Formats: sequence, C-alpha cells, structure tokens
Amino acid sequence: MTSTDTAADGVASFPAAGERACTIQTTVNGVRVERALDPRMTLVEFLREDLELTGTKVSCGLQVCGVCTVLVDDQPVSSCTYLAADVDGRAVRTVEGLAREGALNGLQRSFAEEFALQCGFCTPGFLMMATALLERDPDPTEETIREYLDGNFCRCTGYQPIVAAVRRAAARKAGEAGGEPS
Repeated sequence: MTSTDTAADGVASFPAAGERACTIQTTVNGVRVERALDPRMTLVEFLREDLELTGTKVSCGLQVCGVCTVLVDDQPVSSCTYLAADVDGRAVRTVEGLAREGALNGLQRSFAEEFALQCGFCTPGFLMMATALLERDPDPTEETIREYLDGNFCRCTGYQPIVAAVRRAAARKAGEAGGEPS
C-alpha cells in the first residue's frame, strides 16, 4: 500500500514527508515551471530548495516579520506559510525577478542610494512589499508607505531610510514617465 492509499480502517493516509504527491505548473519570474512536490511544502521551501532562488529568506516562519514576502499574482504573500501547491496556475515574483539583464531596477537602486539596508536579511521582503505598493500606488505618501510596510521588520537600518528609498523610487519612476518627480 502506498502512503496515499486508504488504510484498512478506511482512513485515507497522507503522503510521507518528502514524498512528491502533486504536480504544479506555475510561472516564476517570467519562467514557466512544472514540478512534482510534497503538498505540504511551503512556497519558500519550493523557491529556495527546488528552484534554488535563495533571495527569499526565512525568519519567523509564522507570517509576522515580512522577510519571506513574494508576490503571487501581484499580491504580497508570506511564503513561509503559503503552500507551494497553491501557486499552481499562478505567477510568482521573487526578489531575483526585479533586476533586468543584470541591472538593478529603480527601487533596488533607491535602496542602495538611501542606505536602506545594512545586513540585508530583511531587504528582499521590503523590496517585494514596496514593489506591490508602487504598482498599486505610484505616488504614495510617507504615511501610506509606512502603513504598507508596517508588517516588515528591520533590526539594523531603522525605517526612515527604507521609507526614503520608496519615495525616491516613486519620484524616479515619475521622472522616467515624463512627469514631475514628487
């Protein structure tokens, strides 16, 4: 009997840990991916272990620190508690997907220019959350930025340089679009 068969007592058993039991098709950073995986695997495990995209970090494992934030269908999710099976048919973006042809995007450059990182451990989560914000609101107020990033923790930098980096990125994008920087 395999671990997915019904036991003699009529109770269905689940796959053994590490046993690949479901297949997903997803797009990660613009690349189609199809994989068989354990249905209990979290998205961060799938990204880091199966796809070797190690930019997404794990800290709390409880969905409270924001370090593991990625975008699924352009919405921020905590990949430490989000099941990889749930990205079947969906688009995932990680911090590795922000740069284009080896060049940092405007938000990443703004983080560097504003010294919005020190150890860098929390930076991928902040970058992904700020990406979602700027796509939703290209000219956010400082208050909006602070509210949107409220669930992301940083123990090194403090939050002012991070907020300044998001404001700079918004101004940069407005300037590139031909508008006046805010």
